[in-house]
Amino acid sequence: MTATTTDATAAALALGDDALVLSHRLGEWAGHAPVLEEEVALANIALDLLGQARVLLSLAGDEDELAYLREERAFRNLQLVEQPNGDFAHTIARQLYFSVYQRLLYGGLAAGSGEFAPLAAKAVKEVAYHQDHAEQWTLRLGDGTEESHRRMARACDALWKFTGEMFQPVPGLGLDWPALEASWLELVADVLERATLTVPSGPRTGAWTAGAGRQGVHTEPFGRMLAEMQHLHRSHPGASW
Repeated sequence: MTATTTDATAAALALGDDALVLSHRLGEWAGHAPVLEEEVALANIALDLLGQARVLLSLAGDEDELAYLREERAFRNLQLVEQPNGDFAHTIARQLYFSVYQRLLYGGLAAGSGEFAPLAAKAVKEVAYHQDHAEQWTLRLGDGTEESHRRMARACDALWKFTGEMFQPVPGLGLDWPALEASWLELVADVLERATLTVPSGPRTGAWTAGAGRQGVHTEPFGRMLAEMQHLHRSHPGASW
């Protein structure tokens, strides 16, 4: 079934906001990553996501206006990607959950014939690296020292409640969402088990989280992040470099 123009625009905003917000979160590691190699790796992932965001937001309107002039309630990103970086384990858990989802999502879109297929076909190659990076660090931290194991387990548990929202159907994306979710659960469980971690047992959705980000309802840290992200543009409207 062909998506309507309205549905396609809404889908472009949802996916574009996911990429934009997570790109900014990863960019916050600049100058703070635990080792120089990770400084480069996280920056490269952030740039990949920013490139995806630019293409997607341009399908919905002016990319700069959408990124820098919308209010908090107008953003349609998942609550998962807006969560603060926390310690390095927290960032890796967020990356694992989202990159597995995004690779499956783009893989499904690339296999179709819709307007998102060309972007997805290119982006899925980038996201394959993002997923591998997250998996390798999950294994190193989970099956590492007692302290790294504890922190990785804590991070996985803390972010688990945000993962159910990823599989709320997005109008304009003709995907088999239950199958996508089943594949995600299988892949994530495999990584966690190999990392000697236990798959979290808590609920993955709640009355306040299920689809909330897609509806413009965000968690408290998002407002502060957005103010920082938009500060320069709003302080110098119309400026050019």
